Amino acid sequence: MKEFIIGSNEAGQRFDKYLAKLLKEAPKSFFYKMMRKKNITLNGKKAAGGEKLVEGDKVKLFLSDETFEKFAGDASTPVARAEGKLDILYEDEDILFINKPAGMLSQPDNSRSPSLVEYVTGYLLKGQAITEESLKTFHPSVCNRLDRNTSGIVAAGKSLMGLQELSRLFHDRTLHKFYLCLADGVIQKEKYIKGYLHKDEKCNKVVVQETKQTDALPIETKYRPLCNNGKATLLEVELITGRPHQIRAHLASIGHPIVGDRKYGDARCNAYYMEKYHLQHQLLHAYRLVIPDISGSLAYLSGRTFLAPLPGLFQNILHKEHLEEKKHYENLA
Repeated sequence: MKEFIIGSNEAGQRFDKYLAKLLKEAPKSFFYKMMRKKNITLNGKKAAGGEKLVEGDKVKLFLSDETFEKFAGDASTPVARAEGKLDILYEDEDILFINKPAGMLSQPDNSRSPSLVEYVTGYLLKGQAITEESLKTFHPSVCNRLDRNTSGIVAAGKSLMGLQELSRLFHDRTLHKFYLCLADGVIQKEKYIKGYLHKDEKCNKVVVQETKQTDALPIETKYRPLCNNGKATLLEVELITGRPHQIRAHLASIGHPIVGDRKYGDARCNAYYMEKYHLQHQLLHAYRLVIPDISGSLAYLSGRTFLAPLPGLFQNILHKEHLEEKKHYENLA
């Protein structure tokens, strides 16, 4: 017999969802059958699976060691984690806001490069905010994604509640997300642009169209020019919808691609910044996150604004290209 005590990171979810994580190799039919036979109990009683767990609940599994090990998976294989210094902008018991550098993945992909998720896991393990035991049923994760070569604010959930609440706020577009980017060409006026985005899976590139086509998703982007030097414009961009590559593709579609963007950018423009500054990624930075009045478990964040400082190379380019005299971006909060 094995007994598990529900902690804060397991509480709040359905019992069957918890069992699916604990016995990740088992078909759902197995643990429903075990619950019917009382081989799996909740607080010493027969359970149906739909019960919402609370902290302190006791789960007992009357299974042989061989059966448990078979369905729990290889316990000797650790959850992926990485160690490295994170630029933490804000942290409490449930959430983290991190200033992600350009070049780091937000989430794992097939490249096997460590992602921010692995770095967060390593950070929380080192600080004892989570344990190896708790990782069996809860994995901390990020709630929003930035392209690998886009820097700036990424939110992560340290607890199940924090992860669920933050993910809901991002999904419902409750939060206001602002970016800074250096766009090729001169832009004089603020504009609200709309379009439709279609993704070409073969080349992992999106196309922006003015009219709706099959499988295209609506996109909305708002931008405001802060200053220009006659060749490029520093823009503040508000992301209304959040589609992959949206800002990059949308600005390119109106003739003002982001400086350094190899996928959607201008080759001649990029060559200039590469030769002069060794720039190898787009100058796009998620620098401001504004939280309006919200209810729920994270209501204490209502009215807060979080800022992520610009990366050094971005700042240096603005300085050398005479785009920071008034330091507009520092006064936007």
